[in-house]
Amino acid sequence: MILLWGSNARETHPIFFHHLLKGVRNGAEFYVVDPRHTSSASWANLWLGLDVGSDISLANAVGREIIAAGLANQEFIRHATSGFEAYKKHVEKYTLERAERETGVPAEAIRRMAQAYARAPRAQICWTLGITEHHNAVDNVVALINLALLTGHVGRYGSGVNPLRGQNNVQGGGDMGAIPDRLTGFQHVENDSLRAKFEKAWGVKIQPKRGWHLSDMFEAMDHGHLTTLYVLGENPADSEADRHQALKRLGGLEFLLVQDLFYTKTAELADVVLPAAAGAFESEGTVTSSERRVQRVRRTVPPPAGVRDDLEIIFDLARRLGHDWGTPDPEAIWNELRALSPMHGGMSYRRLEEMDGIQWPCYDESHPGEMFLHGRLWSEPLIGPRAPFSMVEFEPPVDQLDEQYPIRLTTGRRLDDYNTGVQTREYSSPLRRKEALDVSPEDGQQYKLREGETVRVTSRRGSLMAPVRFDPGLRPGLAFLSVHAHDQVATNELTIDAVDPKSGTSEFKATAIRIEKV
Repeated sequence: MILLWGSNARETHPIFFHHLLKGVRNGAEFYVVDPRHTSSASWANLWLGLDVGSDISLANAVGREIIAAGLANQEFIRHATSGFEAYKKHVEKYTLERAERETGVPAEAIRRMAQAYARAPRAQICWTLGITEHHNAVDNVVALINLALLTGHVGRYGSGVNPLRGQNNVQGGGDMGAIPDRLTGFQHVENDSLRAKFEKAWGVKIQPKRGWHLSDMFEAMDHGHLTTLYVLGENPADSEADRHQALKRLGGLEFLLVQDLFYTKTAELADVVLPAAAGAFESEGTVTSSERRVQRVRRTVPPPAGVRDDLEIIFDLARRLGHDWGTPDPEAIWNELRALSPMHGGMSYRRLEEMDGIQWPCYDESHPGEMFLHGRLWSEPLIGPRAPFSMVEFEPPVDQLDEQYPIRLTTGRRLDDYNTGVQTREYSSPLRRKEALDVSPEDGQQYKLREGETVRVTSRRGSLMAPVRFDPGLRPGLAFLSVHAHDQVATNELTIDAVDPKSGTSEFKATAIRIEKV
């Protein structure tokens, strides 16, 4: 059984979706939880069209139903988890009837999905930004993890929790330490002994406290605590929620440095722009996939004239700032990383090439790498700590609907474009159309709209003009815009920067708007 929750993988992860369909053709049941009836949902045994932001209520009700039906994996729970009794008591109030009121999903559909997931010999939950781009993103994720722990669908072949990564090598970025509280290999910066290992290797003192995540950084710009920003391969001028506020903050910096392949909207604001090579085919190094597989990347063509590899730029900057790191050598850097990160210890370039990539953790050069990250939970005796159940409560979106803003806007990607469009807009596509506000045919009739006519869309933060397109996959009261074409429709002028305090993610998926005829 495959449960796709908050993801239109057919359009946003099309290669992955082909693999998913192989499972469907091999007999796997397929369930989709999404506010929109997307192209992914057209393949499903059952679509659960929940109200935006009600995922925790639905997940808790699914957990309650599994327990009430006697389908919880009691053996796995006793062996590998903690906090089950507290969780059981916590979800007792999330009845199917309550969940139907809070989510809009019929109680019978919730029961059917819950029992199908629990009864399946193998099952996995896949999610993306529909779960994480909320003010309670982390709570949403652990609500789904609870279901995997409840049923034992984790750490085994064909079963698990699978966050589909939104960008190439975003997993590798986290592995390398691009997280505010972690050093390379997810080693906590506030742990004295772990930090000391890096300080000895690098010959510097490292601040013994966590740094800022992205939303913290933008907040710090307001107060003058962050005055200089170095942006590598990102376009926050177009990607940040409440775009008007983001542009104001970026414009108020004392110094902005951008290093990128493209002249982005952020680069237009920069004091200095450094043209960088394309990592996929103009650089040497490694990349890590969603399944933790580290693979070699090889330079196939040289960068254009005037363009330099990211490593060369960073090494040169270090030299000018008084630190001579020598000549940039990707393999030497990787070997330094292996010496500091136990989970990468056995991944020499030679083994990565011979084995066509290795999944971490891989502790030494005799280790094959771990196929299942959480396979330890099935070991006898248990290896490592127990996996905890988490008690999380349903909270509605921050940007609430009312008479003035009665429509819920959600945002996302389309098949033919990518993120802020920088990497795709210069390429023609027979699928691409001009950006438009997708609304339900029922709302089109209620507001007396014609398809293609321009309307004014207003939130509590901004207003824009957009043509209308009718989408029968949308329910009344729900609208959709992509984030790809801010030159046509500046979607993030509308979105709210309500931030999840644990992850720093903004609530892109839940904006209150009104639609007015022009």
